[in-house]
Amino acid sequence: MFFSIIIPLYNRPVEIKELLASLTEQVYQDFEVIIVEDGSSKPAEDIVARFKDKLDVHYFFKENEGQGFARNYGFERAKGDFFIVFDSDIIVPKDYLNLVLQGLERDQWDAFGGPDAAHHSFTSIQKAISYSMTSPFTTGGIRGNKKHVGQFHPRSFNLGISRAVWEKTQGFKLSRRSEDIEFSIRMINEGFKVGLIPEAFVYHKRRANFNQFYKQTFNFGKGRIDIWQRYPAELKPVHALPAVFAIAVFGLIMINAINLLTMNEINIVNWLGWIGNSFMFIYTILLFIHALIVCRSIKVAFLAVIAAYTQLIAYGLGFLSEYFNVTLANKSKKKLTV
Repeated sequence: MFFSIIIPLYNRPVEIKELLASLTEQVYQDFEVIIVEDGSSKPAEDIVARFKDKLDVHYFFKENEGQGFARNYGFERAKGDFFIVFDSDIIVPKDYLNLVLQGLERDQWDAFGGPDAAHHSFTSIQKAISYSMTSPFTTGGIRGNKKHVGQFHPRSFNLGISRAVWEKTQGFKLSRRSEDIEFSIRMINEGFKVGLIPEAFVYHKRRANFNQFYKQTFNFGKGRIDIWQRYPAELKPVHALPAVFAIAVFGLIMINAINLLTMNEINIVNWLGWIGNSFMFIYTILLFIHALIVCRSIKVAFLAVIAAYTQLIAYGLGFLSEYFNVTLANKSKKKLTV
């Protein structure tokens, strides 16, 4: 089988160098690499050119339209039997393509997704964020693992589709924000067999600091409402849990503030504060212990707690803000049509 690896790129020349270097070490060699520079102000053409003698690599530059349409641009030019999409901020294990080939032969997937992990070279914050995004104590527990909730929807940092899927669907319909979930739902609705290859993982850097991570997960929360608008049945109660968590955190802060002002009084607010603080304490301790076991670092475990709270609160606030934006907009439209 011949693979076409398609990588959209936007102002990340250093990251693409690391990704291409990892691809030179692939055990399975029957593949090409297509780099689609999506209107970057920091183009990486010179860096890509350094790998011409090591990889069958092709570089294209186009106007900025977003990563979804950049991938489509790559699909149109791909020669492979199977297309694999990577984000630019990953490192690929040397046996990745072998494991993908075995998984495709075993399960006969038309499209697949794989999980991600933290590389030893990542910073402590990147390792903490990686833990948070894959942990059963956060939203990461419902994605990228064998026990995912409902139908598995591949994510675009590690996604593969057959040429038949591309020809039938014509790829991504959204350029940004939840474009991969929408694409996955559409593939499934078209009758294609879509699933997880759990052993085909990649090392995913994600974001370098908590501010970037907050913005990313905030958009993830907004994106879930985007999906709800297009596919109402795809919104499950589990998707609202981060919003409940965010409300609970801010509510608990208010309750504690009230209790500080009425320190000696025992009332319902006092009891609510005690229950809420106990729950958050137990959750935080369990989160820290699990992160310590998984990451084997006290520093990373401490940062993982911060990452988990950042992820849940940001996702929840993004979810709520977009939900209210949509519902208010719909109400306005109804008033105008009455």
